[in-house]
Amino acid sequence: MIGYDFDETIYNGDSTRDFVFYCLKRQPSLVRFVPRWGWNALLWKVFRTKSKTQFKEKLYSFFTGIKDIDAFVADFWQVHFKNIKPWYYEQQREDDIIISASPEFLLRPAIDRLGIRYFLASRVDKKTGKYTGENCWGEEKVCRFRQLLPEAEIESFYSDSRSDTPMARLATGTSYLVYGDKRVPWDL
Repeated sequence: MIGYDFDETIYNGDSTRDFVFYCLKRQPSLVRFVPRWGWNALLWKVFRTKSKTQFKEKLYSFFTGIKDIDAFVADFWQVHFKNIKPWYYEQQREDDIIISASPEFLLRPAIDRLGIRYFLASRVDKKTGKYTGENCWGEEKVCRFRQLLPEAEIESFYSDSRSDTPMARLATGTSYLVYGDKRVPWDL
């Protein structure tokens, strides 16, 4: 089994950020949420009074302003599916697992289209933006992986972020840091 992060790893860009801008462009009235995002970004990054999960919940609060979010997600992937990196297709296997911090409902259409059977992501209510579990990030990825597949082994793991070191350490073989299309062995 090969493990992959999604954003900036097999997807060229950050799908959540792309989705936010896609929604703002498609429904400009959502701009009313931007001041809240800015304030909460300051509270998280500068003042450290909010957690990353709390910040993301405030960011995702704009979901409440979208009448048919499923239609937005479907349309988004019609435009952005091309961002799946070609090298991933070249090495894709039936038993791949994608583990991402992005919202599960947002990535699900792309995962299904890729034919990926094993998939973990952050559980976020698509109507409210509230998490229904922990942000699937860092050590939480390992916990979620072990819950889903307690006996499975990761042969190698690919990610653009050192925050995925806990998953990379699970690999029985080489893990890789991804920089664009370049994959470099991870020095653990």
